[in-house]
Amino acid sequence: METRNHFEGKLMFALLAAAVAGVFFWNTWPLYPLKLLVVLMHESGHAAATLLVGGSVDAIRISPDQGGVTLSRIQPSLLREIVVSSAGYVGSAVSACVLLYVAARSREGRWPLVALAAWCALVTLLYVRDGFTLMFVGGCALALGLLARFGPSLLRRSVLVFLAAFSACYALYDIRDDLLHVASWSGGTDADALARATFVPAIVWGVAWGAISVVLVALTLRRIVISARRAAPAPAM
Repeated sequence: METRNHFEGKLMFALLAAAVAGVFFWNTWPLYPLKLLVVLMHESGHAAATLLVGGSVDAIRISPDQGGVTLSRIQPSLLREIVVSSAGYVGSAVSACVLLYVAARSREGRWPLVALAAWCALVTLLYVRDGFTLMFVGGCALALGLLARFGPSLLRRSVLVFLAAFSACYALYDIRDDLLHVASWSGGTDADALARATFVPAIVWGVAWGAISVVLVALTLRRIVISARRAAPAPAM
């Protein structure tokens, strides 16, 4: 069973490595595919919210410069626009938290990787229409599937924890970068779109999404620690 927490020392090292990598190696090529994967989470959040409010999704595109766009259609409504626009940042944070929690509780790491591969494959089949996104998302599905099938247990679990930790960090970094972008008044973020629709400044939306994401990550880590303490054997008398 995979219901107990297995955050022993070697996997805690993977968690720490993800944080260190984000600070010191942010612009290096090994992190590039991971950053694109979190962009895919962001765009998947927009797509899921669009479907949730009764809209339709035409395509998801990821660009080599770490940008992304979800082409969708919804009925005109301020509430729908708020939900869909907010779902990118908040959705990527939620996805990262779920991944982090599952990684902490997984004994083998196989089925979470299978689920990630299936998600990439589903996005590819349903919403990918351009060459670069097809190559990247399809490649992710293949790589994750091969790792789940043939990778040793320690490697599977370490990769899973690293992906989860990096995704959580990048969700926050992404909001930070867009807050700086908002300050430049260049007008191209989700926060800018909501500012035009609601007359609430873009910086307010960005700060709100950042605060929600920080709280979600903190609550997830707290839950992981509590679960680990409950699962630990009682000391011998």
